[in-house]
Amino acid sequence: MSIEILQQHRVAEGTVHFCRHASHTTGTPMKFSLFLPPGQGPFPLLLWLSGLTCTEENFTTKAGAYAAARRLGLAVLAPDTSPRGEGVADDAAYDLGQGASFYVDATEQPWAPHFRMESYVTGELRETVAAGFPVDLGRCGISGHSMGGHGALTLALRHPGLFRSVSAFAPISSPTRCPWGEKALGAYLGADRALWRAHDAALLIERGAARGHYDEILVDQGEADSFLAGQLKPELLEAACAAAGQSLRLRLQSGYDHSYYFVSTFIADHLAWHAQRLG
Repeated sequence: MSIEILQQHRVAEGTVHFCRHASHTTGTPMKFSLFLPPGQGPFPLLLWLSGLTCTEENFTTKAGAYAAARRLGLAVLAPDTSPRGEGVADDAAYDLGQGASFYVDATEQPWAPHFRMESYVTGELRETVAAGFPVDLGRCGISGHSMGGHGALTLALRHPGLFRSVSAFAPISSPTRCPWGEKALGAYLGADRALWRAHDAALLIERGAARGHYDEILVDQGEADSFLAGQLKPELLEAACAAAGQSLRLRLQSGYDHSYYFVSTFIADHLAWHAQRLG
């Protein structure tokens, strides 16, 4: 579990570390960023999952999250969105392959050998970070944007024992019912659409996966998002929560698009919401 610190920078009176380690789960080097507020810790941890084409750097440099995280005493962990490197399968399109893992464990070739991001994020990543830094895995929340919002929701629903809180920005609410999700899940999991259902947040909530675990789910969605109708479909998440009796705070934000300008505007709200639940 040796961690190589590639860079570290003082920010908001804390420190952000850019790190790399050899992952036995993906069989590749993996990178992540970690913000630690000042103090000894152990700190409650928010795990952030980024969207299509992103790396560990996008949230770290664009979200403007760390002043709020410092005030709240939160550590913030942002991994890369996929395995990368020589010998790792890829696709010429932006929405499949490297940078587009959809946070699942692929079962199909050529993806299966390295694309095991569900196991990596819920297992090895958390354990590696906790072994090297003062974070408290017993007080862990999860959030993300777009594909990462899908990842946050589905991993929280599939592994409720690992997380106390879950939120998302512009998540892919039902990947079995949108082009991005159909393409990725078909490639990674195969043609049997029944297998995809276990990685669809709306469908998981419909069948009660959140019940007894999350008092509320927080979602922000920009109303000027060009992907809103065709890919994100928050109305499916809203309907699923209503049917299951799951509390959902869905905030539709007028004039905001899909970018990190949107995320940076509301990230402090999400951090405070998580901190309230993480203690």
